[in-house]
Amino acid sequence: MTNLTEINQQLASKSPLDIIAWAINKTDAEHGRSIISTHFGPYEAVLLDLVTQVKADIDVVWIDNGYATNDTYRTANKIITQLNLNVHIFVPQRTQAYLNVRYSGLPELDTPEHDEFTQILKLEPFNRALATLKPNVWFTALRREQSTLRQGLDIISSAGNNLIKVAPILDWTSQDMANYLKQHNLPNTLDYFDPTKGPQGRECGLHKATF
Repeated sequence: MTNLTEINQQLASKSPLDIIAWAINKTDAEHGRSIISTHFGPYEAVLLDLVTQVKADIDVVWIDNGYATNDTYRTANKIITQLNLNVHIFVPQRTQAYLNVRYSGLPELDTPEHDEFTQILKLEPFNRALATLKPNVWFTALRREQSTLRQGLDIISSAGNNLIKVAPILDWTSQDMANYLKQHNLPNTLDYFDPTKGPQGRECGLHKATF
């Protein structure tokens, strides 16, 4: 691949749709596969709508950890139907009931138990998704304003094993996201819970593992 620094310089002034088209064209040229991951939480419909405008049948990876709120599941069903998504659902190999007993609820942050919990709940299912689908491009809805760690990210980055991670809306604000949802009449929920994150702004295990 061309130097990532050069690619990011070339794409810095491009629109999300242009960035998505660049990545999709790259995948098609290499006879590869692209995926987009989602948890169907706040503003997730934005990138799903943008990406499916370029590739309607893109593989959508949902790691359903079993801890989502009722409204998240209702919103997920609305988005899947409205955008006609090609969803691949991967679940942990342990149930929520088992994990609640094993850890006496949710494990404390910054402990070996929490690391193990994150591995079971999020990392193992996602790695299984990668092994199953074997993508070359992974679209993600990461945005700089979400956390301190994400402020230094690039639009295009390496996620290892010949996989590139693409963040087309990296510089969008929450207001940008809300405006897009309203303009395109897309479902949304703010009632979302990630049991691996703890306080708001803490980096999740999935993206921390691939920064």
